[in-house]
Amino acid sequence: MKPSDKWPVIEMFLEAMAGRTTAITNHLCLPEPIGCGKPIGSFRDNLSLKEYRISGLCQECQDKIFTVVD
Repeated sequence: MKPSDKWPVIEMFLEAMAGRTTAITNHLCLPEPIGCGKPIGSFRDNLSLKEYRISGLCQECQDKIFTVVD
C-alpha cells in the first residue's frame, strides 16, 4: 500500500518519529505508543482506508482516537 503524499521534509519527520511510511508499506499499524503495531486487517469504509494512508492507524486505533466523548 502507498502512503498519501506528503512534502518530503514532513515525510522524513513522520518516518523518523513514527515509522509511518515503513508501517504503511508493510500493511501494519504505527508502532506503539502511537498505534498498536499489528497488521491492519480490514477497514469499515473507504474513508477509514484513506485515513490509514494519511495517519498509518488501523481501524481499531482510529476508533480509539476518533471516538466522540460526551
